[in-house]
Amino acid sequence: MTSNSIQTAAVGQKSPLSWTSVFFFGAIHALALLAPWFFSWSALGVMLFLHWLLGSIGICLGYHRLLTHRSLQVPKLLEYAIATLGALALQGGPIFWVAGHRLHHMHTEDIDQDPYSARRGFWWSHMLWLFYPRTEFFDYQTYKRFAPDLVRDPFYRWLNRNFLLLQIPLGILLYLLGGWSFVIYGMFLRLVVLWHSTWLINSASHMFGYRTFATEDNARNLWWAAILTYGEGWHNNHHAYPNVAKAGLKWWEIDMTWWAIQALRAVGLAQKVILPSPSLKS
Repeated sequence: MTSNSIQTAAVGQKSPLSWTSVFFFGAIHALALLAPWFFSWSALGVMLFLHWLLGSIGICLGYHRLLTHRSLQVPKLLEYAIATLGALALQGGPIFWVAGHRLHHMHTEDIDQDPYSARRGFWWSHMLWLFYPRTEFFDYQTYKRFAPDLVRDPFYRWLNRNFLLLQIPLGILLYLLGGWSFVIYGMFLRLVVLWHSTWLINSASHMFGYRTFATEDNARNLWWAAILTYGEGWHNNHHAYPNVAKAGLKWWEIDMTWWAIQALRAVGLAQKVILPSPSLKS
């Protein structure tokens, strides 16, 4: 973290360093470094598949476009299944994730009210906000008021409490299918790559790229972040029209998560999909 970033972060409220978070994320990153000694093409394939399944379908489609912005509707059982995939990505429970992201849109880049404000510097918005957790963003009794629709649902309350435990059956399944190679690649390496892919939207996509719309924040369209996050990198588009289910608005703005939504529409499983107006397409 640069000295300028540290000075910027000091402007906002500061919380104590969470050594639990440091140990947790540090241990996962350390285990991911074992990957070269457990390499196999099948393990790499498992990692890439789970990166897509839990990232694009679980986080981008499920947590983000479906639960946070309600950009589409799917049958409740399918919604629960997609949300469970999001929980398996280990980015927090659905109520925590949705509440935090809604706060991000309500107070984008506000140094105190945006949980991962880019005004605090690249590394703060990328990951340091997780190491210095503030009560209003991490205490359930506080953040739950920003996701009342999910709080009313017993399944989402259960998933929010127990998302971490879901890693146990996933790890056992991977071990049975391919031994420690599948565990290292399908769990630890996948977690690290997917975490940093997702975090780039909070950090890099608020600093680099181009702006199609004159939004009041600095959200930008960043092509390489969009590739890594299955369309989420078209962030200026998203902040201009947050409830629209399609993030890539130009013909060349590839949005793989939108392809999945189109597939669900084609078979009648996605309804009330919020589409961009014809004037936005080109």
